[in-house]
Amino acid sequence: MRQEFQAQSANVGSLQVLLPAERSPSTVRRRTLWSSLVLLVAALLAMLVWLAGIYEANQVQARLDRDVAEAVSDVRAVFAHNAQELQALQYTHPTPNTWMIDAGTMLREHREILRIEWRDSTLRLQAHVDTPFRVPAFDHQGRSDVQSEVAAACANARRFSGPAYASSYFVPMVDGLGLEVMEFCLPLQSGANVTGYLIASYALRDVLEGSLTRPMTKNYQVSFTEGDGTRLAVFGSIGRGSRIFTARQLMNLPGTSMVLRMDSWRATPDLFPNVLTALVTAMSIALVSVLALLGEDMRRRFKAEHDLADMLAFRKAMEDSLVTGLRARDLQGHTTYVNPAFCQMVGFSADELLAPGTPAPYWPPECSEEYRQRQLVRHAGNLPPREGYESVFMRKDGSRFPVLVIEAPLINAQGAQSGWMSALLDISEQRRVEELSRAGLERLQATARLATVGEMASLLSHELNQPLAVISGYAAGSLNLLRADPQGAVPIGSEVRLALQRIAEQAERAGKVIKSVHDYVRRRDQVREAVAPQALLDAILPLVYLQARQLSVRVQAEVEPGTPSVQCDRTMVEQVLLNLARNAMQAMDSPKILERSLLIDVRLANTHGTSKKWVEFSVADLGGGIGPEVQQQLFKPFFTTKTEGMGLGLSLCRTVVEQHGGALEFAANSPHGTVFTFTLPAAGVA
Repeated sequence: MRQEFQAQSANVGSLQVLLPAERSPSTVRRRTLWSSLVLLVAALLAMLVWLAGIYEANQVQARLDRDVAEAVSDVRAVFAHNAQELQALQYTHPTPNTWMIDAGTMLREHREILRIEWRDSTLRLQAHVDTPFRVPAFDHQGRSDVQSEVAAACANARRFSGPAYASSYFVPMVDGLGLEVMEFCLPLQSGANVTGYLIASYALRDVLEGSLTRPMTKNYQVSFTEGDGTRLAVFGSIGRGSRIFTARQLMNLPGTSMVLRMDSWRATPDLFPNVLTALVTAMSIALVSVLALLGEDMRRRFKAEHDLADMLAFRKAMEDSLVTGLRARDLQGHTTYVNPAFCQMVGFSADELLAPGTPAPYWPPECSEEYRQRQLVRHAGNLPPREGYESVFMRKDGSRFPVLVIEAPLINAQGAQSGWMSALLDISEQRRVEELSRAGLERLQATARLATVGEMASLLSHELNQPLAVISGYAAGSLNLLRADPQGAVPIGSEVRLALQRIAEQAERAGKVIKSVHDYVRRRDQVREAVAPQALLDAILPLVYLQARQLSVRVQAEVEPGTPSVQCDRTMVEQVLLNLARNAMQAMDSPKILERSLLIDVRLANTHGTSKKWVEFSVADLGGGIGPEVQQQLFKPFFTTKTEGMGLGLSLCRTVVEQHGGALEFAANSPHGTVFTFTLPAAGVA
């Protein structure tokens, strides 16, 4: 903890105690004046450009308004001239044949007229002529479909006693297109009576094409529209420009009215607007350049001030956000700076801590002299820099708490030492955590010892069952021999001697088991020796045969010739073999199993070409096998399928084998049963 705190506080000594610079009133006033100047100049330039643009737009719009008025006048003149020529067709009282010749001549001179008709007073057709410049417009649709428009035009003519027009209508053509057509009616009078009518059908697009001059159609798009803006006929094209100008003028005709609309993209302005824009642009560039030159120096000064203010604000924010207390003292030992974390740590305000006087208010009275002497030694330079030490401070309420103090020289901008900088950390919480950790560790050790005692007791009770059972059996046999011959008629000394010898061997074996289990629980290294596999089998076979006779099990033990000795703890390995053999015989203790055979086999394991040699021990039975649900928990401590078992045998066997570096596994036997296999290192193998 101390090393980490020292690493975090390594650069504290070079930190200068600086306060963020406040903006002076002159700086604010200077910024305000410059901002106002820039805004006024920008507004002036924007207004000049805006006025110039408005002037240009007004010029273009005024010219467009004049042109649309001229176009309306031209269209009216065309209609009036055509009306006069139509009226002249009847001056000579022509016959239908001569009238058709004169009407055809007129159609060749006026492309905008599609058809001229001569009708009587009842609107019955007398003669007609179609324009030679296009397919007859009414051959596809028929003239009868537009009889209502003709009747409307002639009704207006009678009412006005002069030429009149009807509303336009659309006539489809054979080529898939169509024309917008307007009917014109001229009444023929003899005195006060109407003797007939001359009907002229106008193509509105041809009217625009024939009545407008080429310069006008080149620069504008001209169209006849209805009052709601629906286009009836359009002539001319419009280019792409930054702005579209539109002018409209109502054209009243006897009997109907239309709107003539002109659209124009923004054309090249006149000379004066260009000169005005150029002057405004030049003045703007010059004024902006002057402002840029004047403001360059101010910009550099502002940047320097901002960088300094940002640096000071950053350092102040960094100091205020630290959880580590900071304290600066001059060469005389007077406190010149404290951060909020230190004030919060001791409970005194900054003014109380910076007030001159000795001792400091956070020094405990009983330690003030000791701290003063230590401060003198520190300031004399007799201690290495940044060497942390622990101390005890006093809060304002009188409570004491431990702190870790790291001091370093305070170096100013000129490289000279101006005082001392201290970093302080409240370690009371650390002390409390250490105490809790120490108490918890002690409780954990006590619990571990209790668990070890319980484990040792469980293992001893399990392992001692077998030798004690053998001792009990031999003792019971000896008593039976003595009871069978109470007079001593039969010499039984050799049998009793053998039984007592077996009892002594099993008692010694029980002692070894206790010692081995005790060493295992204490995790001590067991004494291992080179033991021949046959010797291990000879030690357990008498006990195996004893149980085998009771369960009618045929036992077969084989050691492959040339099998080397194993390096092991003899007692524990014998116990593993005995446990596996007894489990195998108990697995066959069922009336359903007729063939009861136990095979113990020892051979050199297949090491797959490696230099390390292992000896493989296998114990096979012909029992009912192990179910899938039992296989997953077979080696878990305290898991057993026996009614009187403790569930520690296989767990202990696996632990013993793994302590020797081997592995204990099991597999299904053929045709039925289970084979347990474990490996031990051959003697001389590390």
